[in-house]
Amino acid sequence: MSENKLPNGIDRVVGQRIRWRRRELRLSQEQLAELLNLTFQQVQKYEKGVNRVSAGRLFEIATAMSVPVGYFYEGAAEQLSDARLQVAEDDDVIRAPLLDADTLDLIAAFQRIEDASLRKSLLNTVKAAAMAFEPKQTED
Repeated sequence: MSENKLPNGIDRVVGQRIRWRRRELRLSQEQLAELLNLTFQQVQKYEKGVNRVSAGRLFEIATAMSVPVGYFYEGAAEQLSDARLQVAEDDDVIRAPLLDADTLDLIAAFQRIEDASLRKSLLNTVKAAAMAFEPKQTED
């Protein structure tokens, strides 16, 4: 496989967004695969960014998931620029950060909350909880 056909950071971002949307729609990989006449293994490879998604296939996925093609690129520039600032320890390979299953579940659930004040309250609670795990700064 030539180097320009290998998956890159954009492929991983697109795969992550496919997974995110599939989970939002509460579809299994098998159900999405059936909609697209693929195997679930192929859907898995797309989601992990192992295989590139062709333009035509991305259009089919977008149509099946009722989103514009651009949905799969939202946030890609920011994720890739952040990833370029962080060099991974494994052979200095630069990777775009991927969201784990719990993070995706949290985001999907959060987006379903319609009450703006409840969303704000929950966001503040999560931020406060996260701050509890940050290293304490000592004064010199």
